[in-house]
Amino acid sequence: MAIIISGQGLTIEKVVDVARNGAKIELHPDSITKINSCRAMLERKIDAHEIMYGVNTGIGEFSEVVLTDDQVQDFQKYLIYNHAAGIGEALPLEIVRAAMLGRINVHAHGNSGCRLEITQTYVDMLNKGVVPFVCNKGSVGACGDLAPMSQIALLLMGEGQAFYEGELYEGNIAMEKAGIPIPGLMARDGLAAINGSNVLTGMGALMIYDVNRWLKQAEIACALSLEALKANLKPYNSRILEARGFPGGIRSAKAIRTVNAGGDLAEGRIKVKVQDAYSMRSTPQVIGAAHDAVKWAREQVEIELNGVGDNPIFFPEENLALSGANFQGSPIAVPMDMVGYCITMVSVLSERRMNRLNNPALSVGLPPFLTKGAGMFSGLMLSQYTADMQIVEQRILSAPACIQSIPAAADQEDFVSMGYNTALKNLQILDNAYGILGIELFAAAQALDLRVKFDEQKYEFGKGTKVAHAVIRKHVDYLDIDRPLYNDHNKMKALVKSGEILEEVEKAIGSLE
Repeated sequence: MAIIISGQGLTIEKVVDVARNGAKIELHPDSITKINSCRAMLERKIDAHEIMYGVNTGIGEFSEVVLTDDQVQDFQKYLIYNHAAGIGEALPLEIVRAAMLGRINVHAHGNSGCRLEITQTYVDMLNKGVVPFVCNKGSVGACGDLAPMSQIALLLMGEGQAFYEGELYEGNIAMEKAGIPIPGLMARDGLAAINGSNVLTGMGALMIYDVNRWLKQAEIACALSLEALKANLKPYNSRILEARGFPGGIRSAKAIRTVNAGGDLAEGRIKVKVQDAYSMRSTPQVIGAAHDAVKWAREQVEIELNGVGDNPIFFPEENLALSGANFQGSPIAVPMDMVGYCITMVSVLSERRMNRLNNPALSVGLPPFLTKGAGMFSGLMLSQYTADMQIVEQRILSAPACIQSIPAAADQEDFVSMGYNTALKNLQILDNAYGILGIELFAAAQALDLRVKFDEQKYEFGKGTKVAHAVIRKHVDYLDIDRPLYNDHNKMKALVKSGEILEEVEKAIGSLE
């Protein structure tokens, strides 16, 4: 069943479904009416020679230049040509699809002034799998993501390039193969196709979905490490977190308790310290802060997904055209910068627990570097190096981009959000996070096996812990003697990215939300 696009109700999950899973979409009949009504108003204003930014004027520094009637249509073509000025390799196709979906939902409000054919062409492209080639760099996150959105808009003229059925074609060939008519550009159409922060918002939507899954796996990793380190689980008592009141912390503690439930440690049958180090007892407060930040970011992204990010904005009921700055990316850049450094924060906590597993002075009886052949073998000593390197890279990338404005367009555009930089660096931060968490899970599984094999005091692990351990062992073997670890690290990174551990644990013990 197709997802109905109406300008409202577009969630992050729906973006994921369309961008990644190929879900079909269609415009709501009311949106079709609104788009046509707005276009009719615009054409009346054009006929009346009313001055409107980006319709019969230039843009940016040239906004005071009034175009002749003969120039109005060609201007849209040259606008797209000029702004298709990105650089670099192709953006992942799912990001381009997410951006196109966001732009369609803007048009569905009926405030953008483009012809229905423009919006419907994007709908057809999504439904038939035509995905424009878009360079991965070029936007400053204001006036919209102009460079990447213009590469998408080239297809409206049968130009540019696009992927179709796994092959890259010239734009007109891709459209022809998919059976999609090329609408061309008339007055307003080009600017209406590009003038919003849709790429960085699409990237933000996909990122939030992935980060939520990663944070739940961080809680699973914590639960495994806590059992391997014989931690005191009283700090995870719900009353402690509820006394403070932060929803994310309450949620995180509950998730970790759920994974550990049923085990001897959770049932109080194992001797533990009165108080553990911060990395063992403050995880709910740390991951909880990340949960709360991601929740706010989700709210902001979904507002943007369902809002009118455009300039100018047309109000047919009032016969009104207003020029403003709803393309500005700051409302997305700010929360997504926060999401990025929260991922880094939780990754640092993960590495600190992994350090305790490795360090015989801190590991409550585990062998040095999780090997019984210490001296001859080095165990997981170098795994920590690999985690540490990635954390330093995350820290470098965690500086906010939203404060990095460089003026452009002869200072007409003298503050820009740089939110696109936020989106790009968040992809790198999360990529490292998969690897770091994979290394903690690798170490925790090794430590649990060592407890079973060599501890005098045998004990039962929690139900969720046992499920997670079993999934890990499907992919990575116990480290009996030293071997090259890069394969294990890459397998664990891929495993965390796939979400298999999370899915199997939730299947066994219920949702960790």
